[in-house]
Amino acid sequence: MRLRTQVLLLQLVVIAVSLGVGFGWVIYGADDRVRDEYAQRALAIAQTVATDPDVIGEVAAHQGTDLDAAELAAAPLQLQARAVAAKTGALFVVIANADGIRLAHPQDSEVGVHLSTDPSTALAGQVDITTDRGTLGESVRAKVPIYQTGSAAGTSEVPIGLVSVGVSTEKLARDTRRDIVATGLIALAALGIGTVGSVMLARRWRRLTLGLEPDDLAELVREQGAVLHSLDDGVLAVDADGVLRVANDKARQLLQVDAPPGTPADELGLTARVRSVLATPTAEPLAATVGDRIVLVSSHRVCADGRDLGMVVSVVDRTTVEDLAREVDAVHAMSVALRAQRHETANRLHVLAGLLRHDHVEEARDYLTELTGGGAGAIDGLDNVDEPHLQAFLEAKAAHARERGVTLRLGHQTWVTGTLTDAVTVTAVLGNLVDNAIDATAGGPDAQVEVEILANGTELIVTVADSGPGIVIDTPGDVFLEGVTTKTDPTVPGGRGMGLAIVAQLARRIGGDVTLVDAGGHGRTDGESRADGDLRGAVFVARLPGVIEP
Repeated sequence: MRLRTQVLLLQLVVIAVSLGVGFGWVIYGADDRVRDEYAQRALAIAQTVATDPDVIGEVAAHQGTDLDAAELAAAPLQLQARAVAAKTGALFVVIANADGIRLAHPQDSEVGVHLSTDPSTALAGQVDITTDRGTLGESVRAKVPIYQTGSAAGTSEVPIGLVSVGVSTEKLARDTRRDIVATGLIALAALGIGTVGSVMLARRWRRLTLGLEPDDLAELVREQGAVLHSLDDGVLAVDADGVLRVANDKARQLLQVDAPPGTPADELGLTARVRSVLATPTAEPLAATVGDRIVLVSSHRVCADGRDLGMVVSVVDRTTVEDLAREVDAVHAMSVALRAQRHETANRLHVLAGLLRHDHVEEARDYLTELTGGGAGAIDGLDNVDEPHLQAFLEAKAAHARERGVTLRLGHQTWVTGTLTDAVTVTAVLGNLVDNAIDATAGGPDAQVEVEILANGTELIVTVADSGPGIVIDTPGDVFLEGVTTKTDPTVPGGRGMGLAIVAQLARRIGGDVTLVDAGGHGRTDGESRADGDLRGAVFVARLPGVIEP
């Protein structure tokens, strides 16, 4: 049996038992309550009649046992007693003298006859309420003494008679049955309302539990916990009200969330980019930086039975991939540099071999002197960079720039001595800035990129300027924000606009920073120039502490 059915039946049983107990209690006391009510009504009628001056006068005038029954039957007292009984609905109103002789009775034949029930209590001055059977049948009756002056019971006077008022027990039974029926109908109505409420509660239970039984829910929770916490990807879910409901360990680690379930999404401390994905379903993974990590986040809305259950966010760690990509870029740059050097060396050897084959020894000697004396390589001023990683990297970027029709040069203040202790970070920052500068200038007239590197103790100061159009967005400072870019490439996982954000993050991770010191452009024409010559584009400065050993 399904749990909601069990709960429904249990509620119905509880309601039925509660109503049964209450109904039984009402029925059990109904007869006594009605009997007491009728007794009090009879008492009130009897007391009213016993204090009536006309009644007192008639009773005082008809004492003794030798009375004329015919005269009494026609007397005003008889007529008054009948009138009172008719108006009040009493079974009878009987008036008797001090000897117990009836002076008034509903039946004329009973007038002048001794009372059929014991009058001693009332004639002794006490009120007597009993259920008794008389000439008119069983009734609930009240007997009240009559005093000469209409005094209340308990005085020193001797009663001169009594008034007996009765209410039929048959009427009492009818009223009791009527009350029981009314109570029963109320109980049935309450049972019906309770049944309807229980059914509605069971249906709501079914909607809330999606039709699952407790065993299913328990198994689902166990499976969810096992699956969620064993995933390599992060999963975070909020309900339709934006309140955190589920977050596995990986999601907490990647998004740096330590809030417990039940915390509003606005209080989770999520970055603006992740918060936007949480607010709007995003099927295509979007790259975001969280602390020192790079993640891909996507989201979708969950609905069941037409109800919005909330949003689920998937989080994939891309930090390792980015690190590998930066290392691959560094290796690729080295290989390009080596390939360029191999081609250039082969060309020089071909020239030297030709001179020697034709016995041009003097020319060969001059050529060798020129080669060994120049030593500058592919970039003017590379002698000022006494660090093998940077030399190879700059030569590779120079070759790449030449392929794009761009001239890469070193600034006049370039001076680097020592050995890089974090070559991957340096080449990643420098390579991204140089690549952006090459992309910005490629295809333009007299395209140039200037790189200036200065070692200051263990710190490197890198400046990259170009001759491009500058930063062409409304707020140039936003170039370091995730997703801000002028490029479009659907093949990039997570979308474009992550390069400068990652560069800034890498620099800040080691205590440095990357700054846009000049957005470029400024409305200059081709004939205008800046203090640094013909470079009219953007200028970036990166400060990288602790990356070189003097």
